[in-house]
Amino acid sequence: MEKLSFTSPVFGPIHSRRLGSSLGINLMPASRKVCNFNCIYCECGWTPDPLQQAETENSLMPGREIVTRDLEEKLHTLAGQGKAPDAITFSGNGEPTLHPDFSGIVEDTVALRNKWSPGTKVCVLSNSANLDKKGVMEGLMMADLRIMKVDSAIEKTLRLINNPGAGYSLERILSRLKRFGGDFTLQTLFFTGTIGGKEVDNTTEEELAAWYDMVNELKPRQVMVYTLDRPTPAPGLKKCPAEKMEVIAKVLKEKGIEVIVAG
Repeated sequence: MEKLSFTSPVFGPIHSRRLGSSLGINLMPASRKVCNFNCIYCECGWTPDPLQQAETENSLMPGREIVTRDLEEKLHTLAGQGKAPDAITFSGNGEPTLHPDFSGIVEDTVALRNKWSPGTKVCVLSNSANLDKKGVMEGLMMADLRIMKVDSAIEKTLRLINNPGAGYSLERILSRLKRFGGDFTLQTLFFTGTIGGKEVDNTTEEELAAWYDMVNELKPRQVMVYTLDRPTPAPGLKKCPAEKMEVIAKVLKEKGIEVIVAG
């Protein structure tokens, strides 16, 4: 599949089915994916190699000054055109919280948003795996929206879907997510298929029962459920039908939980 490439850490705005007009910030190297997950559905393709060469990877990431410069130039241009984006979103080709200056860049982004585009929300899309890393919680709390991914409440399934790096523990991640006191969006991608001869399906009754329990435990202010939309590196993956997505959402809505469905 075609992998994403970025000529600047600031890209777009693009249309996001979840966030509207979104100006993206990619904190990873311009031409390659860097992530501590290797999700079988990732639109950026497979993670090239394990994250064990941190110094090399860090040297390829855009510096704080470059991100701030490019973001101000773009926001200034959009303001002049009367085209303020709905969101400024940390996404791109990897996990944004891996950047060593993540919290500082979020701080700069909020300041520039306030200056040039006060109606725009600052959002971070994260796989939730770095909440123990210095500065990550602080950076996430500066954002308006923290969209935290957990694709299964059953660790065996999550490992099959996301292939997290060494030391990952779902139990520990859930305990860290509780630190937000519910002030975050829980994001889950539902789908079925096979990988390496193994069936993967996070929409079974067992999976959904565990997932509903997890939602009850975390008490997020919002839940975002969605399914496949772009080509995946693993072949044979299938979208969750729109009807099933609505059923999943209905269970939560009946409990008074705000739900966004992106089919």
